Amino acid sequence: MKTFRDLCFVCLAFGATQLLESTPVQAQSSSVSVSQELPSSRMLSRFGLERAWWSQATLNPKRDKVKYLVLDEENVYVQSTGGTVTAYEADSGKRLWAVQLGNRDEPVFPGVSNDKYFLAVNGLALYCIERFNGKVLWEVTLPTMPSVGPSVDDQHIYIGALDGSIYSFELRKIDELYRKRLLPRWSFEAMRWRYRTSKEITTTAYSTGRLVNFASRDGSLYAVGALERDLNWQFETNAPIIAPLATTEDSLIVASEDNFVYCLDRNNGLARWEFASGYPIRKAPVVIEEDLYILPDRGGIFNLTVRTGFEKWERAGISDFLGATKSRLFTSDVTGNVVLLQRSTGRPLGTLPLRPFSVRLENDRSDRLFLATPSGLIVCLREQGSEFAHFHKYPDRAPIVPDVEPDEPTPPVPMPDAPANQ
Repeated sequence: MKTFRDLCFVCLAFGATQLLESTPVQAQSSSVSVSQELPSSRMLSRFGLERAWWSQATLNPKRDKVKYLVLDEENVYVQSTGGTVTAYEADSGKRLWAVQLGNRDEPVFPGVSNDKYFLAVNGLALYCIERFNGKVLWEVTLPTMPSVGPSVDDQHIYIGALDGSIYSFELRKIDELYRKRLLPRWSFEAMRWRYRTSKEITTTAYSTGRLVNFASRDGSLYAVGALERDLNWQFETNAPIIAPLATTEDSLIVASEDNFVYCLDRNNGLARWEFASGYPIRKAPVVIEEDLYILPDRGGIFNLTVRTGFEKWERAGISDFLGATKSRLFTSDVTGNVVLLQRSTGRPLGTLPLRPFSVRLENDRSDRLFLATPSGLIVCLREQGSEFAHFHKYPDRAPIVPDVEPDEPTPPVPMPDAPANQ
């Protein structure tokens, strides 16, 4: 009997030892797997690049995937198909928070942020999250299924819907209902107006504070009053407008499936110029300073001058715009590689085989490159030595970097004269 007990003890001890020993092996294996997926320092250094940071977003990789990457000047947000949102500091990669929004099987749309909040839609619910601590403040029930993500200005939130409607919700009223704990039950009280078009809303609304611009699958771009929904002007194209709008200080850039790009005066809708690409355009035009980049279907990438629409160069085989530095562009080709182009000429500079990082942010805000795998591994790349991000879209939001005078070089110590040969 004693022998049997001793045998059992030995077996249990051996099993526990194996379990304890297996844990670090699994962790090491996981670490090795991640390091194998990440772009190596050696590969990046060939093109003057480096990893700024990398991390793993919060999601269930067995059933959820990364759906969207959303960026502002301070944070990057990772949204999954299951409704989780993970926030990081964009420059350092510091993890700020992670939250679960709504049910796991509802449609999700790209979120948007302002100075204080991150807004995201999950199914028929609009959620407001504090940007820096992840606290979910309120939830508003939407009147119908949305077709695009939300947008926000100082006073209102705008949501486009599948039935061709666009809704305006008043922020002041939402805050009042939240303080009275009447949300989401009394969400309809916060709706200021509804504007109806004939077909589905296809672009996120853009507000100037006075006018709200949005496109419909009926091929028209609308401009309605932000306060009273009165139609100020309407611009018609010959095919649906699917691509998101691009903006400058005084213009709207509209890309249509009728093969044309239009530059409009955003105050009255008059066309300043148009450009025929030869193919339908379903991806967002991108404005970087004085340059405009468009990506027609199967048509590569075109670089135009924003003011005149003059074509600077064209490069075939490019499918997506990913970002820009002062001298280079980050793009994707049709096979999923990351392709570096010279910004002034479009000349290829090199290719990074990063196909596993198939979720890619179109970054028109800064000179960083953000990539993620569907399972949630996210990496930020930058040019070597660029410790602080360069902001394209809102340069006034860049942090103030102190100018540090370099240390004066120490004068060389004179060497004594060598003795003369005797």
